[in-house]
Amino acid sequence: MTTRHQTPREIHDLLDEYVVGQNKAKRAVAVALRNRWRRRQLDPVMAQDVYPKNILLIGPTGVGKTEIARRLAAIANAPFVKVEASKYSEVGYHGRDVESMIRDLMESAVSLVRQEHAVRVSAKAKEYAEERIFQTLLETRGLDDVPVEMHADYETGRIWRPEPVEGEPAVEDADEAEAAGERNELLRRLHGGELDNEIVEIEILDSGLSNLTIMGPQGTEAMGIDTTALQEAWGRIPMAKTKTRKITIAEARPIIEGEEADKMVDPDAIAREASERAANDGIIFLDEIDKIIGGSGGDGPDVSREGVQRDLLPIVEGCAVYTKYGNLRTDHILFIAAGAFHLHKPRELIPELQGRFPVRVALSPLTEADFVRILTEPRNSLVRQYQALFSTENVKLEFTEDGIAQLAAIAFRANGITQNIGARRLMTILEKCLEDLSFDASERGGETITVDAALVTTNLGETADDEDLIPYDM
Repeated sequence: MTTRHQTPREIHDLLDEYVVGQNKAKRAVAVALRNRWRRRQLDPVMAQDVYPKNILLIGPTGVGKTEIARRLAAIANAPFVKVEASKYSEVGYHGRDVESMIRDLMESAVSLVRQEHAVRVSAKAKEYAEERIFQTLLETRGLDDVPVEMHADYETGRIWRPEPVEGEPAVEDADEAEAAGERNELLRRLHGGELDNEIVEIEILDSGLSNLTIMGPQGTEAMGIDTTALQEAWGRIPMAKTKTRKITIAEARPIIEGEEADKMVDPDAIAREASERAANDGIIFLDEIDKIIGGSGGDGPDVSREGVQRDLLPIVEGCAVYTKYGNLRTDHILFIAAGAFHLHKPRELIPELQGRFPVRVALSPLTEADFVRILTEPRNSLVRQYQALFSTENVKLEFTEDGIAQLAAIAFRANGITQNIGARRLMTILEKCLEDLSFDASERGGETITVDAALVTTNLGETADDEDLIPYDM
């Protein structure tokens, strides 16, 4: 089943595997994702005017806002970036300009599409990488003369081996036969992984950063400068600089496979597909949007806050942003904004920006019962993570129901007594509870450790107001 055919209910169920509760938020993002597929079924003229219904998630920290957005992007296999609104400043002031989030999204799309293209040619890339390593081994051993059984295609630089003809000797000369035998044995050992720890001296592309940097008020991309092309024109660096490294064959394989895959993919095709994916499938998670609400009672707008809202408005409304891959329109990018809104209310955002986030969802504070579910139900739950970590030391870690309930109760009380950091408190509590066990795990191979209420009480105490349990507040 492909992503485009997933119904809102199916998307909701997939989110359930990682996020506990918050059904209203899950339903909202599931509908938003499905609407993208629905738009593609429309007539192009109509589809052009169907804009995404951007979402504003309202709720305290640690209740799942970021996780919902991140998992949604993973489900959709969509370009995704998470940015913090408080890091941006109004044009004319020192700081990041809001357009940089679109350039970041484009880079994310290019990386995503490049990986997909690389996977398609991975089998061939592995074959070519093996040939390069084999040729290096032949040269190192003085066996680089191509025998009868192995011919070099000098136009492509590739080596191919024809099927042997039954009844005909591979080579007539005894010395050549012996050399061919050595080569074939070397090839067998290479394919079998017997030579993985052998160090070879191999030439690879130099991926290091260049020493020429040109910056402007909005960065090199906004200035329309391709520094690589400029450096080439000035003769500062070659376009394909290489370097020789001494590494093991096991380390060389992924590097050379990557180089061979890059040779087989079309950068222009990647850029075109990435631009289309970013423009139509991209998701930007704009966190801490409540932090760009200006203070009340002033004589004028706060340029470091409300000014950012004004700069953000055309991005959310739809405009063309220059990237080094060309202009990218933002009309159909899905924006998911989030904030705790402790000190401000959503209505304090400038009216124009409020109108661009028509879907508002209030996330519920987490209860003690939610903490129990968070510890056990998600596929990547903390309990499963710690069990996997201890298993690497051959230690079996088991959690009883009363042990999990005690951990949840202590975390919930800690949030009530001190600052409420939501589910993140569980990580603090669980790490403190298992600290000594983690330290000794290397010496307890073969044992089974049971985390029950008694062990939790022994390690953490009866109450949650111990300073050691709340390091975030120290």
